[in-house]
Amino acid sequence: MVGEMSIVPGPKYAAYSWSSSSSSGHAGGFGNNTVVDKVPPEMRYLVDIHWYQFPPLNPLWHGILGFVMVILGIVSIAGNGMVIYIFTTTKSLRTPSNFFVVNLALSDFFMMFCMSPPMVINCYYETWVLGPMFCQIYALLGSQFGCVSIWSMTLIAFDRYNVIVKGLAAKPLTIGGALLQILAINIFSALWTIAPMFGWNRYVPEGNMTACGTDYLSKDWLSRSYILAYSCACYYLPLFLIIYSYFFIIQAVAAHEKAMREQAKKMNVTSLRSSAENQSTSAEIKLAKVALMTISLWVMAWTPYLVINYSGVFETMSIPPLFTIWGSLFAKANAIYNPIVYGISHPKYRAALFARFPSLACTGGEGGRGGDTTSTTTTVTDGDKANA
Repeated sequence: MVGEMSIVPGPKYAAYSWSSSSSSGHAGGFGNNTVVDKVPPEMRYLVDIHWYQFPPLNPLWHGILGFVMVILGIVSIAGNGMVIYIFTTTKSLRTPSNFFVVNLALSDFFMMFCMSPPMVINCYYETWVLGPMFCQIYALLGSQFGCVSIWSMTLIAFDRYNVIVKGLAAKPLTIGGALLQILAINIFSALWTIAPMFGWNRYVPEGNMTACGTDYLSKDWLSRSYILAYSCACYYLPLFLIIYSYFFIIQAVAAHEKAMREQAKKMNVTSLRSSAENQSTSAEIKLAKVALMTISLWVMAWTPYLVINYSGVFETMSIPPLFTIWGSLFAKANAIYNPIVYGISHPKYRAALFARFPSLACTGGEGGRGGDTTSTTTTVTDGDKANA
């Protein structure tokens, strides 16, 4: 009996030497010495030598990451799916400007639809098990949908700029014009994201070995130049354009409000606006704030990933595998923010949502009234432009 017990294998987690690893990332007496040891042989050529210095991650981290990805996936797919359904099936919401909102929801929906299941599977196996080709596809789709999201927000910001700053001088946005702009940003994003498939940088497993992304550890400047150029095209440039738009939006609103107050003071009245005009103005400003909040959340979500990439390109710090987990989580969490922000702050959307799903209306009467009182001004419609 003793002999039989002596050959019984120990717990499968005994192979993980995370608790007894040395500073060099190796441990004695166990099968797995580095975070790369579980990577299938056909994937090894994609793994940078940098990761061989780190011991395997505590399996608890893989479990936590997988669980969080399940939650993020469910919330994002349900939330963005509901936004798409409400905006496309409610006639009053099918305006040219709201096509940008739907495109944003679509990119967030497909990001988590394509990213969450593979991540959960790989977290279960504690390494990438879906093969080199799917690693390329996974990283390409994540990069594509992320770039489309921020450029969709840029289009929303430009649209608000046209309505609030230019007013009657703005060229009315048509459905054809909106679709053309959406097509343009999708093609623009695709050109950048397929470049690594043709030799300008490459897609490789990240440090936690359960996801794939751009190779920011290569020492050659061809690969490094891609990281710098892509960050300019899909991070800095749209961010600059968004800040530019909102700077003048805020400036225009502030100047207009000041002029209205001074005129009202001269006429000894409280306000020059009617009640309906006050509601219209507050709705315009409110939607601008909603878009600004969404953009701020996007910046918070993708900046950690940018920091990781730049740390590798400029070798400013040694990137541990655990750090790459946070980058992945922050980036993918962005896909759940937008439906929450629009669901809470878009009265007309909220009214339509409560009408379709009454059980969601904890304060259904209030939501309905909010939708009614701002029914003509909560979105950027041609009517808004006429009244601007």
